[in-house]
Amino acid sequence: MHYVLVLPVINSPFAPELRNVFTLLIATIVLWTLFLKAFSLWYAARGGQKWWFIFLLIINTAGILEIIYLIWFRPPSTKDTSEKETPVQHSSVQA
Repeated sequence: MHYVLVLPVINSPFAPELRNVFTLLIATIVLWTLFLKAFSLWYAARGGQKWWFIFLLIINTAGILEIIYLIWFRPPSTKDTSEKETPVQHSSVQA
């Protein structure tokens, strides 16, 4: 006995070529949103900004809220390369 999986046909007012473009566009927007969300959540967690972390986690705005946070509210970087470098000591050559 053979079973056949029957998928419903999705009626779309768009031509198949446009449907492919829309699918690619939506997939791109989803990936962009996931990237921005992960990046902004990481900064909010490392910066100890609990309320921003909660807002960014709950509210989905296709990356708009994440961009606002990353541009204006991200905590300043604590890395300062001038303080982290080890000074080089030169030995004097005795003649």
